[in-house]
Amino acid sequence: MLDGSDPNVPQNEVLRRPRKGIYMLPNMITLAALFGGFYAIVMAINGRYDQATLAIFLAMVLDSLDGRVARMTNTQSAFGEQMDSLSDMVSFGAAPALIAYTWALDGLGRWGWIAAFVYCACAALRLARFNVNTGVVDKRYFQGLPSPAAAALVAGFIWLATEYGFKGVELMWPMFGLTLYAGLTMVTNVPFYSFKDLSLKKSVPFAAIVLVALGIAVINIDPPAVLFALFVLYGVSGYAVYFWRKAKGRQTSVISTSTDEPDERGLHE
Repeated sequence: MLDGSDPNVPQNEVLRRPRKGIYMLPNMITLAALFGGFYAIVMAINGRYDQATLAIFLAMVLDSLDGRVARMTNTQSAFGEQMDSLSDMVSFGAAPALIAYTWALDGLGRWGWIAAFVYCACAALRLARFNVNTGVVDKRYFQGLPSPAAAALVAGFIWLATEYGFKGVELMWPMFGLTLYAGLTMVTNVPFYSFKDLSLKKSVPFAAIVLVALGIAVINIDPPAVLFALFVLYGVSGYAVYFWRKAKGRQTSVISTSTDEPDERGLHE
């Protein structure tokens, strides 16, 4: 037909066909997380490393919310998944690498930018692998250190150092080692617990609420030191689980042999 419509489809059905669009709420949260990463880069360029590291942590909080909000409101979409990956690449890949470089690694010359690039490249590889393996990885574990946790290691170290009055030039080599560790751990096959099998909808004992309150109180004693210590523990926990399983002769791979729920999935070598 001249108007380009399909003659086999009734006109009233064509008129009722919904227009394609994107969901506003989860993508607004994702954009806010992306802004956090961009703001961190701008603050690092201006030498405001306290603000830069806090922006990374804010992006982490927002990144943990967008997926949950999408599932709660039934607004998941392929567009949202791609948008989330691009936001993560900026906030947890490029931003931490640039902050680490401008704070300390530039004093190491070529070794400094090589370490920053290795971290950035590993973040990209980790995110790409995550997208490809979403359907085959046991949801109880991440395959390699998740990029937000890697960014927290780098940003947390800088936050802690600046709070205690250290300059980047004094900690060039520790920053070099931590940046490489965080980057390379992202692309390992080491299993890191994902906490995805914890449901906020289930009832918990009263003592659990008390423990949460105590945890908040402990963090407030010295937020930079406590948070960095927690992320260091998480950053080495995967290796502890890996070698414990290896010693026990148990499976170490997080690639699942089925697509059942996490508590029903089997693991294989």
